[in-house]
Amino acid sequence: MQLYAIILIALAAAFVLWLAVILIRAATFRPLPQEKREGKSVSFDRELAHEHLAELIRCKTVSCSVHEREDDAEFEKLIEKIERFYPRLHAGCQRERHGRRGLLFRWQGKSAGECTVLMAHYDVVPCDESQWTKPPFDAVIEDGVMWGRGTLDTKSTFCGILEAVETMMAQGFTPEHDVYLSFSGGEEIGDDSAPSLVKVFRERNIPIGMVLDEGGAVVENVFPGVKRPAALIGTAEKGVVNLYLSMQSKGGHASSPPPHTLVGELAKAVVAVERRPAKMRISPAAKEMLTTLARHSGFGIKILFANLWCFAPLLDLVTRKTGGELNALVRTTGAFTMMKGSNERNVLASDAEVVANFRIVEGETVKSTVDRVRNLIGNPKISYRTEQDTDPSPSSRTDSEGYKVLKETIAETWQDAIVSPYLMIACSDARHYARISDRVYRFSAMALSGEERKTIHGHDERIRLENFDKVIVFYMRLLAKR
Repeated sequence: MQLYAIILIALAAAFVLWLAVILIRAATFRPLPQEKREGKSVSFDRELAHEHLAELIRCKTVSCSVHEREDDAEFEKLIEKIERFYPRLHAGCQRERHGRRGLLFRWQGKSAGECTVLMAHYDVVPCDESQWTKPPFDAVIEDGVMWGRGTLDTKSTFCGILEAVETMMAQGFTPEHDVYLSFSGGEEIGDDSAPSLVKVFRERNIPIGMVLDEGGAVVENVFPGVKRPAALIGTAEKGVVNLYLSMQSKGGHASSPPPHTLVGELAKAVVAVERRPAKMRISPAAKEMLTTLARHSGFGIKILFANLWCFAPLLDLVTRKTGGELNALVRTTGAFTMMKGSNERNVLASDAEVVANFRIVEGETVKSTVDRVRNLIGNPKISYRTEQDTDPSPSSRTDSEGYKVLKETIAETWQDAIVSPYLMIACSDARHYARISDRVYRFSAMALSGEERKTIHGHDERIRLENFDKVIVFYMRLLAKR
Protein backbone atom coordinates (compact mmCIF):
# COMPACT_ATOMS: atom_id res chain seq x y z
CA MET A 1 0.00 0.00 0.00
CA GLN A 2 2.84 2.36 0.87
CA LEU A 3 4.51 1.73 -2.53
CA TYR A 4 1.17 2.39 -4.28
CA ALA A 5 0.86 5.72 -2.47
CA ILE A 6 4.41 6.69 -3.38
CA ILE A 7 3.71 5.93 -7.06
CA LEU A 8 0.53 8.03 -6.98
CA ILE A 9 2.36 10.94 -5.35
CA ALA A 10 5.16 10.69 -7.91
CA LEU A 11 2.67 10.64 -10.79
CA ALA A 12 0.79 13.61 -9.35
CA ALA A 13 4.03 15.53 -8.92
CA ALA A 14 5.07 14.71 -12.49
CA PHE A 15 1.68 15.88 -13.77
CA VAL A 16 1.90 19.15 -11.81
CA LEU A 17 5.42 19.71 -13.12
CA TRP A 18 4.30 18.94 -16.71
CA LEU A 19 1.34 21.29 -16.38
CA ALA A 20 3.54 24.02 -14.95
CA VAL A 21 5.97 23.72 -17.86
CA ILE A 22 3.10 23.83 -20.38
CA LEU A 23 1.51 26.91 -18.79
CA ILE A 24 4.77 28.78 -18.24
CA ARG A 25 5.83 28.22 -21.84
CA ALA A 26 2.43 29.47 -23.04
CA ALA A 27 2.52 32.50 -20.72
CA THR A 28 5.96 33.51 -22.00
CA PHE A 29 5.00 32.87 -25.65
CA ARG A 30 4.65 36.58 -26.33
CA PRO A 31 4.67 38.51 -29.62
CA LEU A 32 8.11 39.24 -31.02
CA PRO A 33 9.03 42.94 -30.94
CA GLN A 34 8.12 44.83 -34.10
CA GLU A 35 9.13 48.46 -34.18
CA LYS A 36 6.49 50.96 -35.27
CA ARG A 37 8.08 52.84 -38.14
CA GLU A 38 7.09 55.91 -40.09
CA GLY A 39 7.78 55.38 -43.77
CA LYS A 40 9.48 57.95 -45.94
CA SER A 41 6.97 60.21 -47.68
CA VAL A 42 6.93 59.61 -51.43
CA SER A 43 5.22 61.42 -54.29
CA PHE A 44 4.16 60.29 -57.74
CA ASP A 45 1.48 61.08 -60.31
CA ARG A 46 -1.43 58.93 -59.17
CA GLU A 47 -3.78 59.74 -62.03
CA LEU A 48 -1.13 58.98 -64.62
CA ALA A 49 -0.29 55.70 -62.88
CA HIS A 50 -3.97 54.72 -62.95
CA GLU A 51 -4.12 55.50 -66.68
CA HIS A 52 -1.05 53.38 -67.33
CA LEU A 53 -2.44 50.42 -65.39
CA ALA A 54 -5.74 50.67 -67.26
CA GLU A 55 -3.90 50.60 -70.60
CA LEU A 56 -1.95 47.49 -69.56
CA ILE A 57 -5.13 45.75 -68.43
CA ARG A 58 -6.63 46.41 -71.87
CA CYS A 59 -3.86 44.32 -73.44
CA LYS A 60 -5.28 40.78 -73.68
CA THR A 61 -2.07 39.03 -72.70
CA VAL A 62 -3.77 35.69 -72.09
CA SER A 63 -1.26 32.85 -71.96
CA CYS A 64 -2.24 29.34 -72.96
CA SER A 65 -0.36 26.07 -73.22
CA VAL A 66 -1.71 25.80 -76.78
CA HIS A 67 0.16 28.60 -78.54
CA GLU A 68 -2.43 28.94 -81.32
CA ARG A 69 -4.90 30.21 -78.72
CA GLU A 70 -2.62 33.09 -77.75
CA ASP A 71 -2.51 36.48 -79.43
CA ASP A 72 1.16 37.41 -79.81
CA ALA A 73 0.16 40.89 -81.00
CA GLU A 74 -1.38 41.66 -77.60
CA PHE A 75 1.89 40.82 -75.83
CA GLU A 76 3.85 43.02 -78.22
CA LYS A 77 1.30 45.79 -77.78
CA LEU A 78 1.94 45.75 -74.03
CA ILE A 79 5.71 45.94 -74.55
CA GLU A 80 5.25 48.87 -76.93
CA LYS A 81 3.09 50.63 -74.35
CA ILE A 82 5.64 50.35 -71.54
CA GLU A 83 8.30 51.74 -73.89
CA ARG A 84 6.05 54.76 -74.42
CA PHE A 85 4.90 55.12 -70.78
CA TYR A 86 8.36 54.78 -69.19
CA PRO A 87 10.90 56.61 -71.38
CA ARG A 88 13.40 57.34 -68.58
CA LEU A 89 13.44 53.70 -67.53
CA HIS A 90 14.12 52.55 -71.08
CA ALA A 91 16.80 55.20 -71.59
CA GLY A 92 18.50 54.58 -68.25
CA CYS A 93 18.27 50.79 -68.04
CA GLN A 94 19.77 48.05 -70.17
CA ARG A 95 16.90 45.92 -71.55
CA GLU A 96 17.19 42.35 -72.79
CA ARG A 97 14.70 39.76 -73.98
CA HIS A 98 15.21 36.12 -73.06
CA GLY A 99 13.26 32.95 -73.69
CA ARG A 100 9.79 33.17 -75.07
CA ARG A 101 8.61 36.30 -73.27
CA GLY A 102 11.19 37.19 -70.65
CA LEU A 103 12.07 40.86 -70.11
CA LEU A 104 15.11 41.87 -68.08
CA PHE A 105 16.01 45.45 -67.14
CA ARG A 106 19.26 46.36 -65.40
CA TRP A 107 19.29 49.63 -63.44
CA GLN A 108 22.96 50.22 -62.70
CA GLY A 109 23.83 51.18 -59.13
CA LYS A 110 26.51 53.46 -57.75
CA SER A 111 28.83 50.63 -56.74
CA ALA A 112 29.38 46.90 -57.11
CA GLY A 113 27.62 44.60 -54.69
CA GLU A 114 24.72 42.23 -54.33
CA CYS A 115 21.81 43.19 -56.57
CA THR A 116 18.07 43.36 -55.96
CA VAL A 117 15.74 41.47 -58.31
CA LEU A 118 12.10 42.61 -58.55
CA MET A 119 9.78 40.18 -60.31
CA ALA A 120 6.28 40.18 -61.82
CA HIS A 121 4.48 38.55 -64.73
CA TYR A 122 2.44 40.32 -67.34
CA ASP A 123 0.49 37.37 -68.72
CA VAL A 124 -2.95 36.50 -67.36
CA VAL A 125 -5.21 33.46 -67.23
CA PRO A 126 -8.21 33.07 -69.56
CA CYS A 127 -11.68 34.10 -68.42
CA ASP A 128 -15.31 33.54 -69.32
CA GLU A 129 -16.36 37.09 -70.14
CA SER A 130 -20.06 36.22 -69.81
CA GLN A 131 -19.57 35.58 -66.08
CA TRP A 132 -18.09 39.01 -65.34
CA THR A 133 -20.02 41.99 -63.96
CA LYS A 134 -17.73 44.34 -65.91
CA PRO A 135 -15.83 43.48 -69.12
CA PRO A 136 -12.51 41.87 -68.07
CA PHE A 137 -10.34 43.82 -70.52
CA ASP A 138 -11.98 47.26 -70.43
CA ALA A 139 -10.35 48.41 -67.16
CA VAL A 140 -13.60 50.03 -66.00
CA ILE A 141 -13.08 52.33 -63.00
CA GLU A 142 -16.07 52.74 -60.71
CA ASP A 143 -16.21 53.94 -57.10
CA GLY A 144 -12.44 53.90 -56.79
CA VAL A 145 -12.12 50.32 -58.06
CA MET A 146 -10.56 49.14 -61.33
CA TRP A 147 -12.04 45.95 -62.80
CA GLY A 148 -10.07 43.67 -65.07
CA ARG A 149 -8.16 40.46 -65.54
CA GLY A 150 -4.67 40.90 -64.14
CA THR A 151 -5.48 43.76 -61.77
CA LEU A 152 -4.32 41.54 -58.90
CA ASP A 153 -2.37 38.81 -60.69
CA THR A 154 0.02 40.58 -61.39
CA LYS A 155 -0.22 43.61 -63.67
CA SER A 156 -0.60 45.92 -60.66
CA THR A 157 2.77 44.70 -59.40
CA PHE A 158 4.26 44.89 -62.90
CA CYS A 159 2.96 48.43 -63.40
CA GLY A 160 3.77 49.46 -59.82
CA ILE A 161 7.44 48.50 -60.19
CA LEU A 162 7.72 50.40 -63.48
CA GLU A 163 6.01 53.47 -62.02
CA ALA A 164 8.33 53.43 -58.99
CA VAL A 165 11.50 53.21 -61.09
CA GLU A 166 10.36 55.84 -63.62
CA THR A 167 9.39 58.26 -60.84
CA MET A 168 12.60 57.78 -58.86
CA MET A 169 14.71 58.25 -61.98
CA ALA A 170 12.87 61.51 -62.66
CA GLN A 171 13.67 62.57 -59.09
CA GLY A 172 17.38 61.90 -59.66
CA PHE A 173 17.68 58.76 -57.54
CA THR A 174 20.30 56.09 -58.25
CA PRO A 175 20.35 52.85 -56.22
CA GLU A 176 23.44 51.91 -54.23
CA HIS A 177 23.74 48.57 -56.06
CA ASP A 178 22.27 47.20 -59.29
CA VAL A 179 18.52 46.61 -59.48
CA TYR A 180 17.13 44.10 -61.97
CA LEU A 181 13.52 44.00 -63.13
CA SER A 182 12.70 40.43 -64.12
CA PHE A 183 9.37 40.06 -65.92
CA SER A 184 7.79 36.93 -67.40
CA GLY A 185 5.09 36.72 -70.04
CA GLY A 186 4.39 33.04 -69.43
CA GLU A 187 4.20 32.46 -65.67
CA GLU A 188 0.65 31.14 -65.79
CA ILE A 189 1.63 28.29 -68.12
CA GLY A 190 5.14 27.72 -66.77
CA ASP A 191 6.96 28.53 -70.01
CA ASP A 192 10.70 29.13 -70.39
CA SER A 193 10.62 32.89 -69.69
CA ALA A 194 11.61 32.79 -66.01
CA PRO A 195 14.09 29.88 -66.35
CA SER A 196 15.79 31.77 -69.21
CA LEU A 197 16.13 34.86 -67.03
CA VAL A 198 17.57 32.82 -64.16
CA LYS A 199 20.08 31.32 -66.60
CA VAL A 200 21.40 34.85 -67.25
CA PHE A 201 22.15 35.38 -63.56
CA ARG A 202 23.82 31.98 -63.28
CA GLU A 203 25.98 32.31 -66.37
CA ARG A 204 27.07 35.87 -65.54
CA ASN A 205 27.69 35.04 -61.87
CA ILE A 206 25.60 38.02 -60.75
CA PRO A 207 25.54 38.19 -56.93
CA ILE A 208 22.00 38.44 -55.53
CA GLY A 209 21.05 40.15 -52.28
CA MET A 210 17.30 39.78 -52.58
CA VAL A 211 14.68 38.46 -55.00
CA LEU A 212 11.08 39.62 -54.55
CA ASP A 213 8.15 38.03 -56.40
CA GLU A 214 4.40 37.68 -55.92
CA GLY A 215 3.23 35.65 -52.94
CA GLY A 216 1.72 36.46 -49.58
CA ALA A 217 -0.19 39.69 -49.00
CA VAL A 218 -1.62 41.73 -46.13
CA VAL A 219 -4.61 39.64 -45.06
CA GLU A 220 -7.05 39.33 -42.17
CA ASN A 221 -8.38 36.27 -40.32
CA VAL A 222 -5.40 34.23 -41.45
CA PHE A 223 -4.84 32.46 -38.11
CA PRO A 224 -7.20 31.49 -35.26
CA GLY A 225 -7.49 34.20 -32.63
CA VAL A 226 -5.31 36.77 -34.42
CA LYS A 227 -7.23 40.04 -34.71
CA ARG A 228 -4.62 42.16 -36.49
CA PRO A 229 -3.92 41.84 -40.22
CA ALA A 230 -0.87 39.78 -41.13
CA ALA A 231 1.65 40.63 -43.84
CA LEU A 232 2.88 37.26 -45.08
CA ILE A 233 6.29 36.97 -46.74
CA GLY A 234 6.68 33.68 -48.55
CA THR A 235 10.10 32.27 -47.69
CA ALA A 236 9.48 28.95 -49.43
CA GLU A 237 6.91 27.32 -51.67
CA LYS A 238 5.61 23.81 -51.94
CA GLY A 239 6.49 21.57 -54.83
CA VAL A 240 3.87 20.30 -57.24
CA VAL A 241 3.18 17.28 -59.38
CA ASN A 242 0.19 16.29 -61.51
CA LEU A 243 0.00 12.51 -61.21
CA TYR A 244 -1.94 10.49 -63.78
CA LEU A 245 -3.14 6.99 -62.80
CA SER A 246 -4.38 4.91 -65.74
CA MET A 247 -5.56 1.38 -66.56
CA GLN A 248 -6.44 -0.47 -69.76
CA SER A 249 -8.67 -3.46 -70.61
CA LYS A 250 -10.54 -4.96 -73.58
CA GLY A 251 -13.71 -3.07 -72.71
CA GLY A 252 -17.04 -4.68 -73.51
CA HIS A 253 -20.75 -4.31 -72.84
CA ALA A 254 -21.95 -3.11 -69.46
CA SER A 255 -24.53 -5.94 -69.33
CA SER A 256 -21.81 -8.51 -68.61
CA PRO A 257 -19.15 -6.74 -66.55
CA PRO A 258 -16.08 -8.30 -64.91
CA PRO A 259 -15.90 -8.47 -61.08
CA HIS A 260 -14.03 -5.15 -61.02
CA THR A 261 -14.24 -2.50 -63.73
CA LEU A 262 -11.42 -0.08 -64.51
CA VAL A 263 -13.38 2.76 -62.95
CA GLY A 264 -13.97 0.65 -59.85
CA GLU A 265 -10.29 -0.24 -59.56
CA LEU A 266 -9.27 3.40 -59.87
CA ALA A 267 -11.94 4.43 -57.37
CA LYS A 268 -10.40 1.99 -54.88
CA ALA A 269 -7.02 3.57 -55.57
CA VAL A 270 -8.40 7.05 -54.87
CA VAL A 271 -9.92 5.89 -51.58
CA ALA A 272 -6.67 4.19 -50.55
CA VAL A 273 -4.74 7.44 -51.00
CA GLU A 274 -7.33 9.68 -49.35
CA ARG A 275 -7.55 7.40 -46.31
CA ARG A 276 -3.84 7.76 -45.62
CA PRO A 277 -2.74 11.41 -45.72
CA ALA A 278 0.97 12.12 -45.77
CA LYS A 279 2.76 12.43 -42.45
CA MET A 280 2.86 15.83 -40.82
CA ARG A 281 6.10 17.61 -41.63
CA ILE A 282 6.49 21.19 -40.41
CA SER A 283 9.01 22.89 -42.67
CA PRO A 284 11.21 25.77 -41.44
CA ALA A 285 9.00 28.29 -43.28
CA ALA A 286 5.79 26.87 -41.81
CA LYS A 287 7.30 26.68 -38.32
CA GLU A 288 8.36 30.34 -38.42
CA MET A 289 4.91 31.36 -39.61
CA LEU A 290 3.04 29.34 -36.98
CA THR A 291 5.22 30.44 -34.09
CA THR A 292 5.11 34.09 -35.18
CA LEU A 293 1.34 34.33 -35.57
CA ALA A 294 0.42 32.06 -32.64
CA ARG A 295 2.11 34.51 -30.27
CA HIS A 296 -0.64 37.02 -31.16
CA SER A 297 -3.46 34.53 -30.56
CA GLY A 298 -5.49 33.49 -27.51
CA PHE A 299 -4.07 31.55 -24.58
CA GLY A 300 -5.48 28.20 -25.73
CA ILE A 301 -3.75 28.50 -29.11
CA LYS A 302 -0.55 29.59 -27.36
CA ILE A 303 -0.63 26.44 -25.22
CA LEU A 304 -0.73 24.33 -28.39
CA PHE A 305 1.95 26.10 -30.45
CA ALA A 306 4.31 26.92 -27.57
CA ASN A 307 4.38 23.22 -26.76
CA LEU A 308 4.50 21.42 -30.09
CA TRP A 309 7.07 19.08 -28.51
CA CYS A 310 4.07 17.71 -26.61
CA PHE A 311 1.00 18.54 -28.70
CA ALA A 312 2.25 17.85 -32.23
CA PRO A 313 0.10 14.67 -32.42
CA LEU A 314 -2.97 16.77 -31.59
CA LEU A 315 -2.12 19.26 -34.34
CA ASP A 316 -1.60 16.34 -36.71
CA LEU A 317 -5.02 14.89 -35.87
CA VAL A 318 -6.90 18.19 -36.11
CA THR A 319 -5.36 19.19 -39.44
CA ARG A 320 -5.93 15.75 -40.98
CA LYS A 321 -9.60 15.84 -40.01
CA THR A 322 -10.33 19.45 -41.01
CA GLY A 323 -8.15 19.91 -44.11
CA GLY A 324 -7.90 23.43 -45.52
CA GLU A 325 -5.01 25.89 -45.44
CA LEU A 326 -3.60 24.93 -42.03
CA ASN A 327 -3.42 21.30 -43.11
CA ALA A 328 -1.71 22.36 -46.36
CA LEU A 329 0.99 24.12 -44.34
CA VAL A 330 2.07 21.02 -42.44
CA ARG A 331 2.01 18.16 -44.93
CA THR A 332 2.03 17.12 -48.56
CA THR A 333 -1.54 17.24 -49.83
CA GLY A 334 -3.19 15.51 -52.75
CA ALA A 335 -6.44 16.39 -54.49
CA PHE A 336 -8.00 14.10 -57.09
CA THR A 337 -9.41 16.51 -59.63
CA MET A 338 -10.28 14.61 -62.83
CA MET A 339 -11.59 11.17 -63.80
CA LYS A 340 -12.15 9.71 -67.27
CA GLY A 341 -13.77 6.45 -68.33
CA SER A 342 -16.14 5.34 -71.05
CA ASN A 343 -17.95 7.81 -73.29
CA GLU A 344 -21.17 5.80 -73.10
CA ARG A 345 -23.30 4.70 -70.16
CA ASN A 346 -23.61 1.08 -71.31
CA VAL A 347 -20.04 0.53 -72.50
CA LEU A 348 -17.17 -0.67 -70.33
CA ALA A 349 -14.15 1.60 -70.53
CA SER A 350 -11.20 0.18 -72.42
CA ASP A 351 -9.02 2.78 -70.73
CA ALA A 352 -9.65 4.90 -67.66
CA GLU A 353 -7.69 7.57 -65.87
CA VAL A 354 -7.73 9.71 -62.75
CA VAL A 355 -5.61 12.79 -62.14
CA ALA A 356 -4.34 14.06 -58.80
CA ASN A 357 -2.63 17.34 -58.01
CA PHE A 358 -0.09 16.97 -55.19
CA ARG A 359 1.48 19.90 -53.35
CA ILE A 360 4.72 18.74 -51.78
CA VAL A 361 6.16 20.01 -48.52
CA GLU A 362 9.87 20.74 -48.03
CA GLY A 363 11.75 17.59 -47.05
CA GLU A 364 9.87 15.45 -49.57
CA THR A 365 10.22 15.21 -53.34
CA VAL A 366 8.21 14.40 -56.43
CA LYS A 367 9.77 10.93 -56.45
CA SER A 368 9.03 10.22 -52.80
CA THR A 369 5.44 11.39 -53.29
CA VAL A 370 4.86 9.15 -56.32
CA ASP A 371 6.50 6.20 -54.54
CA ARG A 372 4.26 6.71 -51.49
CA VAL A 373 1.12 6.76 -53.66
CA ARG A 374 2.23 3.66 -55.55
CA ASN A 375 2.85 1.79 -52.28
CA LEU A 376 -0.47 2.87 -50.77
CA ILE A 377 -2.41 1.62 -53.79
CA GLY A 378 -0.43 -1.57 -54.32
CA ASN A 379 -2.03 -2.37 -57.68
CA PRO A 380 0.57 -3.39 -60.30
CA LYS A 381 -1.99 -2.99 -63.10
CA ILE A 382 -2.07 0.78 -62.64
CA SER A 383 0.35 2.88 -64.70
CA TYR A 384 1.71 6.19 -63.41
CA ARG A 385 2.97 9.26 -65.23
CA THR A 386 3.70 12.80 -64.09
CA GLU A 387 3.37 16.26 -65.62
CA GLN A 388 4.59 19.71 -64.56
CA ASP A 389 6.51 18.31 -61.62
CA THR A 390 8.67 20.53 -59.43
CA ASP A 391 10.31 19.71 -56.13
CA PRO A 392 9.63 22.11 -53.23
CA SER A 393 11.92 25.11 -52.88
CA PRO A 394 14.20 25.30 -49.84
CA SER A 395 13.38 27.86 -47.16
CA SER A 396 15.10 31.20 -47.71
CA ARG A 397 17.04 32.97 -44.99
CA THR A 398 15.20 35.29 -42.62
CA ASP A 399 18.43 36.65 -41.12
CA SER A 400 19.62 38.35 -44.31
CA GLU A 401 19.88 42.08 -44.90
CA GLY A 402 17.39 41.78 -47.76
CA TYR A 403 14.76 40.18 -45.53
CA LYS A 404 15.35 42.81 -42.85
CA VAL A 405 14.84 45.65 -45.35
CA LEU A 406 11.76 43.96 -46.79
CA LYS A 407 10.25 43.48 -43.34
CA GLU A 408 10.97 47.11 -42.39
CA THR A 409 9.39 48.43 -45.59
CA ILE A 410 6.25 46.37 -45.08
CA ALA A 411 5.97 47.57 -41.47
CA GLU A 412 6.30 51.18 -42.64
CA THR A 413 3.62 50.81 -45.30
CA TRP A 414 1.09 48.71 -43.34
CA GLN A 415 1.77 49.83 -39.80
CA ASP A 416 -0.90 47.70 -38.10
CA ALA A 417 0.17 44.44 -39.73
CA ILE A 418 2.09 41.59 -38.12
CA VAL A 419 4.95 40.79 -40.51
CA SER A 420 5.52 37.05 -40.68
CA PRO A 421 7.30 34.42 -42.79
CA TYR A 422 4.95 32.19 -44.75
CA LEU A 423 4.97 28.89 -46.62
CA MET A 424 3.45 29.53 -50.03
CA ILE A 425 1.18 26.65 -51.01
CA ALA A 426 0.78 27.86 -54.62
CA CYS A 427 3.53 28.05 -57.26
CA SER A 428 5.34 31.08 -58.65
CA ASP A 429 8.29 31.91 -60.88
CA ALA A 430 10.30 32.57 -57.72
CA ARG A 431 11.00 28.84 -57.46
CA HIS A 432 13.41 29.14 -60.39
CA TYR A 433 15.47 31.77 -58.55
CA ALA A 434 15.55 29.55 -55.46
CA ARG A 435 17.96 27.34 -57.41
CA ILE A 436 20.60 30.08 -57.38
CA SER A 437 19.83 32.09 -54.23
CA ASP A 438 18.79 31.50 -50.62
CA ARG A 439 17.28 34.99 -50.40
CA VAL A 440 14.12 34.62 -52.45
CA TYR A 441 10.95 36.17 -51.01
CA ARG A 442 7.33 36.21 -52.12
CA PHE A 443 5.13 39.16 -51.18
CA SER A 444 2.35 40.85 -53.15
CA ALA A 445 2.40 44.42 -51.90
CA MET A 446 -1.30 44.94 -51.28
CA ALA A 447 -3.94 44.39 -48.61
CA LEU A 448 -6.53 41.88 -49.83
CA SER A 449 -9.85 40.86 -48.34
CA GLY A 450 -11.05 37.27 -48.56
CA GLU A 451 -13.50 38.28 -51.28
CA GLU A 452 -10.76 39.95 -53.31
CA ARG A 453 -8.46 36.93 -53.03
CA LYS A 454 -11.21 34.71 -54.47
CA THR A 455 -11.28 36.78 -57.68
CA ILE A 456 -7.69 35.82 -58.55
CA HIS A 457 -8.11 33.37 -61.46
CA GLY A 458 -11.88 33.80 -60.92
CA HIS A 459 -14.62 36.15 -62.03
CA ASP A 460 -14.68 39.91 -61.39
CA GLU A 461 -10.99 40.37 -60.56
CA ARG A 462 -10.50 43.97 -59.42
CA ILE A 463 -8.31 46.25 -57.34
CA ARG A 464 -9.04 49.24 -55.17
CA LEU A 465 -7.02 52.12 -56.56
CA GLU A 466 -5.86 53.08 -53.07
CA ASN A 467 -4.42 49.56 -52.93
CA PHE A 468 -2.60 50.08 -56.22
CA ASP A 469 -1.23 53.40 -54.97
CA LYS A 470 0.29 51.55 -52.00
CA VAL A 471 1.99 49.12 -54.38
CA ILE A 472 3.91 52.07 -55.82
CA VAL A 473 4.60 53.57 -52.38
CA PHE A 474 5.96 50.23 -51.18
CA TYR A 475 8.34 49.78 -54.11
CA MET A 476 9.59 53.37 -53.92
CA ARG A 477 10.38 52.93 -50.22
CA LEU A 478 12.03 49.56 -50.84
CA LEU A 479 14.18 50.85 -53.71
CA ALA A 480 15.29 53.84 -51.63
CA LYS A 481 17.04 51.34 -49.31
CA ARG A 482 18.78 49.37 -52.05
